[in-house]
Amino acid sequence: MVFSFGQCGRFFCRPSLRSVALAALTASSWAGAQAQSLVQMTEQAQTYDAAWQSARAQLDATISQGAQAKAGLLPRIGIQAGSQYSDTRVRGDLPTQRIDGRQDSASLQASQPLYNPAHLATYRQGQRTVDLAYARVDASAQDLLVRTAQAYFQVLAAQDSLQLVQTQKRAVAEQLAFAQRNFEIGTATVTDSREAQARFDLVRAQEIAAENDLRIARAALEQLVGIPGATPWPLAQPVRLPDLTPSELSAWLQLAEAQSPLIRQAQIGVEVARLETDKAYAGHKPTVDLQASYATQRNPDGSVTMPMRNHTTVGTVGVVMNIPLFAGFAVQNRVKETLSLEEKAQADLEDVKRQVAQAVRSAFFGVQSAYGQIQALEAAVASSQSALEANQLGYEVGVRINMDVLNAQSQLFQSQKDLAQARYNLLLGHLQLRQAVGNLAMQDVHAINTLLSPAQIAAAEAMLLPHKK
Repeated sequence: MVFSFGQCGRFFCRPSLRSVALAALTASSWAGAQAQSLVQMTEQAQTYDAAWQSARAQLDATISQGAQAKAGLLPRIGIQAGSQYSDTRVRGDLPTQRIDGRQDSASLQASQPLYNPAHLATYRQGQRTVDLAYARVDASAQDLLVRTAQAYFQVLAAQDSLQLVQTQKRAVAEQLAFAQRNFEIGTATVTDSREAQARFDLVRAQEIAAENDLRIARAALEQLVGIPGATPWPLAQPVRLPDLTPSELSAWLQLAEAQSPLIRQAQIGVEVARLETDKAYAGHKPTVDLQASYATQRNPDGSVTMPMRNHTTVGTVGVVMNIPLFAGFAVQNRVKETLSLEEKAQADLEDVKRQVAQAVRSAFFGVQSAYGQIQALEAAVASSQSALEANQLGYEVGVRINMDVLNAQSQLFQSQKDLAQARYNLLLGHLQLRQAVGNLAMQDVHAINTLLSPAQIAAAEAMLLPHKK
């Protein structure tokens, strides 16, 4: 909540209840805007964000690529046909013979692998590659949810900052007017007005920076969701914050071990590396194929071996075995290479597990810290408000100077800004914790969405009308 100064005493203004509620409910940039919920913006981002669309397209491509790996286990069938004209002359003891004619031929070949361990390993690799693509899309989907929420709360935080700066500017402007008036009537020195003027100029500079921060935050959100003039719902009043469930770090670490898409990707990487080693060993193993063919040849004008017109058909079927004996040590060196790569994949898996565990710890402690910060900042806001009122009263009776009031105002507004930011950090931290674990889903976005409300915007606009008049 923020405070403006409406009821004025001789040297200072006290906050009015109406101005307190008004400042807490709205920012000037919200007026007349069409607001969207976190769920609406997340759903829009799923249809607009280029990175997410790229991840989906990559998944489709990988599924097709995985299907290609099955080709090595399926039959291969081909047809070959042709027609040629020949001019043949036979010379010898007998008079030269000349045979001119056309030859038409066609054949059908088919082969079916019966035993080929390399092709089988390639097929299994293709299946695991598809699983890897799904894990990557899962991670990309969770990243999109966090990026949308982060951009969403950045806009809200920028709005709150601008609102607080503008409220502070109004308070400092009123304090400046009182100091100038008191100087004119001789009840205060020129130092009071100059101090208030310096503080007013400083707040004005902060307002310009806050306006720019809000424009940048809005542009980032619009780029992500594709909604011009995107305006997020503010937090519902009174503010409600979610509980951390489960509350033990060990439970989150166990969930991460079982559900993290990053760990799942690394595990699949180990399996793919092992299959690559199987393919390398297959270089020492025989292959067995079933082969069949059917061929026909037609010589309407005869041939050298058969001068008369003829038509020949041949059908064959059989099993062919190929046994490798020596390939210049290529297979042995390939096996050594794949074993080293398999060891590397296992080390990468262990490294990913440690990184995920560290990310979960950081996110968990960040959420816990946010709860403590919010409690401390709520107490700081209450204390700062009491300190401001005490300094105002002291200034009225002459035991405090104008700078004391200005400093108390600045401390109150900074505490309010830090409190608002801590609340957004907590909400985002819940999503980041689930992302680190790997079980972040749309239902978690819906849970955060219940803590927001568009009614706050409507209420603020309704209260602004008589104020504007």
